[in-house]
Amino acid sequence: MDQKVFHHALKIQKDHCIGCSHCMNICPTEAIRVRNGKAELFDNRCIDCGECFRVCPVGAIIIEQDDFNKIFQYKHRVALLPAVLIGQFPEDVRTSQIYNVLLDLGFTDVYEAEHGVDVLQNTIKQYIEENKDKKPFISSFCPAVIRLIQVKFPALVDHVLPLHPPLDIAALYYKKKLMSQGVDESDIGIFYVTPCAAKIAAVKSPVGEENSPITGVINMDFIFNKVYTSVKRGDYKISKDQKAEKLTPEGTMWSLTNGEIDNMEGRCLAIDGVHNVMDFLEKVENEEIKDVDFLELRACDESCAGGVLTTQNRFLTVERLRKRAAHLKNKYTDFDQKDILKCADFLHENASIGKIKPRSMMKLDESMAEAMKKMRRVKEIMKCLPDVDCGACGAPNCQALAEDIVQERAVINHCIFIQKIFEKKGIIDWEESHEIMKEIWGEEKLNRKC
Repeated sequence: MDQKVFHHALKIQKDHCIGCSHCMNICPTEAIRVRNGKAELFDNRCIDCGECFRVCPVGAIIIEQDDFNKIFQYKHRVALLPAVLIGQFPEDVRTSQIYNVLLDLGFTDVYEAEHGVDVLQNTIKQYIEENKDKKPFISSFCPAVIRLIQVKFPALVDHVLPLHPPLDIAALYYKKKLMSQGVDESDIGIFYVTPCAAKIAAVKSPVGEENSPITGVINMDFIFNKVYTSVKRGDYKISKDQKAEKLTPEGTMWSLTNGEIDNMEGRCLAIDGVHNVMDFLEKVENEEIKDVDFLELRACDESCAGGVLTTQNRFLTVERLRKRAAHLKNKYTDFDQKDILKCADFLHENASIGKIKPRSMMKLDESMAEAMKKMRRVKEIMKCLPDVDCGACGAPNCQALAEDIVQERAVINHCIFIQKIFEKKGIIDWEESHEIMKEIWGEEKLNRKC
């Protein structure tokens, strides 16, 4: 049960953590506990949604990225950009300026990930047409949602489209393009500029695949600050070699809320925000919601525009991208001539991923008989607990504490109400009670002068 099954980009710096429990209370999969005054992560439950990163008041939770200098290990260094990076910049910053700064920083090529949408749209439609019995279809775009389904809604994994997201399609295309020009595959490094932690995790340990077509990941806030500073200073070289191929309007909007369903048929719904997604999936799992053809589910509010590694206001980002899409729609008509479409057959053949497997966090034991025993014990423990979900035990709620007790990660007198009952009955004294609280919240909190 405790073996590590996912790579995690989110890391807790224990030296900085103050044990405030903000992260524990916000985590949608109850992946965090407080022990000895510090937050601890349960690897098998974490989906790298980044909600803990958002609420940490002291910056103790970080998102690890690859060392930028890693790009120089490759002769051909491709910056794979999401459209939301372009949307981060004010309208007076031109896309060509962003490209030029990235080339000046050391990349040899720049390409936008949503070019993959041009091929993926038809692949999705074909898969849906051939698998009508699997409704509702769930988008595979958001890796945090895929992991959420794996760990919390395992019965729904077969509804997730077993297809690569646009960024993988774009990476496969660009690698093939360079190789067709005589470039050795070992000389190609493709680096995705990510707006979130979940995409880092997806690259490092992709679901349904052994390896990702993407070489490394660089955090968007890091790149944005580098690029915007250079644009303002004007201290970058202008390259005449790189020409920015235009995204389609559909590609420009794909990573935003409603971006996918605007191109789908039937009854399609878009839900953003990880807690909203959880509420909705519970209704789907319980068959309270029926007759839905397609679900676009995104962990962040306003989808990728609200990613934890973006720096600008998400609503302004959406506005900028809508304007960009409208401009592209009005000015360009030759999208059917795009280079990526020349590789459509190859990309379609390589668009599928392997089976998405459930990773249920609800499973108390690999043995069904033992799991049933533990479930019964959880129910018995819950009868003793106060159902106030105060979090004083270092777990987010009473149910989580009961499960931790059964899994031997906690004991029942971690509950402060049980402690007081035990003190009254003489089972433990106040010194033992004090030691229990110190074990959970650390000595510093209990030694403060009042």
